[in-house]
Amino acid sequence: MFRSLPIALWGGRPRPRATPLVALLRRFQIPAKERALVFDLLVFDLDGTLIDSRLDLANAVNATRLHLGMAALSNERVYSYVGNGAPLLIRRAVGDQASEPEVQEALEYFLEYYREHDLDFTTIYPGVRESLDRLAAAQKRMAVLTNKPVRVSQAILEGLGVGPHFFRVYGGNSFAFKKPNPIGIDCLIEQTGIGRDRTLMVGDSSVDVETARNARIACCGVTYGFQPESLDLTPPDLKVDRMEQMVDWVLNPAQ
Repeated sequence: MFRSLPIALWGGRPRPRATPLVALLRRFQIPAKERALVFDLLVFDLDGTLIDSRLDLANAVNATRLHLGMAALSNERVYSYVGNGAPLLIRRAVGDQASEPEVQEALEYFLEYYREHDLDFTTIYPGVRESLDRLAAAQKRMAVLTNKPVRVSQAILEGLGVGPHFFRVYGGNSFAFKKPNPIGIDCLIEQTGIGRDRTLMVGDSSVDVETARNARIACCGVTYGFQPESLDLTPPDLKVDRMEQMVDWVLNPAQ
């Protein structure tokens, strides 16, 4: 079911703290029941949002630790490290006791191993392919903004057959800064000419919500991803359990 819908969108008492989505609605002197938002640019996170890559990431991290003579970590522990890019993932995985040369060696090994095994177990989440098809049919512009390296991100999307849906794929090494810095969102908005009030970020963690806040756009959080608990600490404007629910909302904003 839908969760954490902005109350002002559907009527009722307003929230005490306005989010960008609520603030947007308040610009227009329109009764709450008649309000309808239109989003023409949708920016998706990758891991935990479009794809379930957890096992391949965990295997690559533990192969790296084995290469360094370390014991394997539990998969769940590795999953908790994901979201801020490969360098920080590896820094967390090898621990503070590792020297900088060791961290660099580990990162290089991890990236090489992961490139060779990035589609061993990785799949698209249920309903995502159909949701992307619906958005494409509605002529929505779609892009991916992830902290994962860009080449492997592109390769995974192409390998899973959804690459053509996205006019841009930006990774953690595409810009000088990673999410939650808004540079990626700013670049996509500039490229498309689509306003911030018509741009929606879709992700599974607080990093994505913070990115949207920093870029002054709305955000939808998905609860099936890697870090759904972080959405409770940094709430998005909309929270959904399935991607199809987000698409229903985007394509039928007045309902």
